[in-house]
Amino acid sequence: MSKKQIAAQNNCQSRNYLRPGSIVFYASLAIASVTLTAAVSGQKPPAPPPLAAAPPSSSQTIWLDQGWTSQQRDNYHYQSQGTQTLPIPAPWFVALEVPKKDAGAGFVKFSDPAYLQRFGFIPGVRTAANPNALPIGFASTTSPNPKTGRPMKALGFTCAACHTARIDYRGTTLLIDGGPAMIDLGSFGTKLALSLGETFLSGVYGPRFRRFAEGVLGPNPSVAKRIALEAEIGAVLLAGLGDVLQSPSKGNVTEGAGRLDALNRIGNTVFGSGMNIAANRVAITAPVNFPHIWDTSWFAWVQYNGSIEQPMIRNAGEAMGVGAIINFRTAQTARFTSSVPVNRLHDPIEQLLKGDMPPLPDQRFSGLRSPAWPGAILGEIDPTLAARGAALYQAKCQSCHLPAINTAEFWTSSRWTSPNAAGQRYLDLVMSPITQIGTDPAQAEGMAKRIVKVPPALGIPNPVSKQGTNYSYEFGPALGEVVERVVNRWYDSQTPPTPQADRERMNGYRPNGIRAPLAYKARPLDGIWATAPYLHNGAVPTLWDMLAPYRERPSTFSLGTTVFDPVKVGYTDAGSSLINTSIRGNRNGGHLFDNTPGLPGTLGAELSMDERRALLEYLKTL
Repeated sequence: MSKKQIAAQNNCQSRNYLRPGSIVFYASLAIASVTLTAAVSGQKPPAPPPLAAAPPSSSQTIWLDQGWTSQQRDNYHYQSQGTQTLPIPAPWFVALEVPKKDAGAGFVKFSDPAYLQRFGFIPGVRTAANPNALPIGFASTTSPNPKTGRPMKALGFTCAACHTARIDYRGTTLLIDGGPAMIDLGSFGTKLALSLGETFLSGVYGPRFRRFAEGVLGPNPSVAKRIALEAEIGAVLLAGLGDVLQSPSKGNVTEGAGRLDALNRIGNTVFGSGMNIAANRVAITAPVNFPHIWDTSWFAWVQYNGSIEQPMIRNAGEAMGVGAIINFRTAQTARFTSSVPVNRLHDPIEQLLKGDMPPLPDQRFSGLRSPAWPGAILGEIDPTLAARGAALYQAKCQSCHLPAINTAEFWTSSRWTSPNAAGQRYLDLVMSPITQIGTDPAQAEGMAKRIVKVPPALGIPNPVSKQGTNYSYEFGPALGEVVERVVNRWYDSQTPPTPQADRERMNGYRPNGIRAPLAYKARPLDGIWATAPYLHNGAVPTLWDMLAPYRERPSTFSLGTTVFDPVKVGYTDAGSSLINTSIRGNRNGGHLFDNTPGLPGTLGAELSMDERRALLEYLKTL
């Protein structure tokens, strides 16, 4: 290596935006590194994974009415949350080309909307907040790096990336804010890593690298600048390999399209790569379906296992999990500074979700509303059949899921809490123990049993053990404490410091409650038709299958397509992600209407075919 290359590599390793450990790149850079190693050693590199099929073409795209204006929707889609989900800046992402196997005869940019749709991303529009017309949920962050103070150019995800749904039916695309996305982050990360690796292997004089360099640096960049850029890419690949070598290689459950082991990945990012403690990394064992988030602001507890109470902790923790940069240095003057824009997590993001007014006493949600079934597109609802289904819902469902939100009974339910000091009330939803509901226990058990290590200098209280150089803590309380300190650091660092009244308002007038019950919450079912696949882990593809006895539930099926089945209410059995429900984390049992004696999670007798049709028709009306 020449002196120029060595100097460039030393310089690039200090660049603040070159870091691994995000959700997308947590394991995927290993493939690019293996490809690089094979090429250097003269071996044949491994074949890249196949590319998923393109979504169906549409003659029209419709945003369903959920109470937002186009400007509000734009804020939700592209508002930066200070994240660095991708360890490369936006100019790199825009300049990269797809892996050679996917390019065909020409040159295709990785950021091409048609290519990114293969991973489930929804094409975005060019706006002031999205100048590169990247997909919904992509956002650039330009701010000082909290660790170095130097300018940072980062590319990360917003909550819209995982919480915007797409449904395709007979030439029409329906888009639903707050619904579960069908993105495949693992495949996306793998392909992006391969693209980066192939660009590096092209070399500074190779045509692929030259095109990339011109996209990043401008026309006709000098050899010295190309060498420096090459060294920066090499540093990313090397750091990615080091990150993978510290990660568990066994026990991982494939997430695939529409699913993510969010809590375990947040823990790995915060306590593993964030604190640089390899022992804090755990295998990916509990994939969950991306949850739909309408009404969520008014739940007393969120997450599938009802583990987080405060909206700010939920939102800041999510931002930290998808790559916000946190300074865990022991120097008191810098500790817990971050790239998280705490004010923007509340306004506009949380404010858009919850609305301008509490749901009581006006008996309506004023923020993001659940979508109504679009009968003109998916087929009109049979009112007679739905009326029969309403009686079945009252008898079999509403004791857990509550009455429909368009009934007075819902708004007078005893599940609404007493008013707090701000006069606001929340829904304290039914929590069903996993021994009773019978669904896969991996997510609830994983959080309840996880232990993490934290440096004593961070001052986190209540360790379960003080042995060794790092103290041991229960995962949930430790995460809540760390996130709260990041948020409070932001409040304290403002000029002047954020007033207490504003802190309470932005925190949602709720304390930082953290718990880890061995249970899952039963939420209201408004908009349930638009939230496939079902169960917390996405192990049941359609609502029809949810109402079926266990013997009729598919034991294997595929996810990844957005082609909708309005009869069964869910996506068709297609796509690149195969779900094997015999694996812990993917199990599809529980929440059953079944006549089999002793079957775990049986809620009642088996429904007849007519009862299933009627109940399904009613669920479309919610």
